[in-house]
Amino acid sequence: MEPQTCKNKKGLTPLNGHVKKRSVVSFVSNIPAPLKASMEAFIESHPNWDQYRFVQAAVARFLIQQGIESSLISRLYVENVFPQKLSKREML
Repeated sequence: MEPQTCKNKKGLTPLNGHVKKRSVVSFVSNIPAPLKASMEAFIESHPNWDQYRFVQAAVARFLIQQGIESSLISRLYVENVFPQKLSKREML
């Protein structure tokens, strides 16, 4: 399998390794208290969101705004912001 690439303002940039569907990257970061409080308030008022979905959508949007042209990143952003509603059968 060829390494995935994404296109930015400066041309093609290889992504590290192979892009796997739903691969996980862990990181620990201190964030300013006001940002953390706003994030918690948003998640509490939107029960279908969690911290992982929130961070995925935020990072994907940031990359898109920075000029990354990747259908994989665009899809991740759209899927997080506009998830498909579950049918009644899937919710049972």
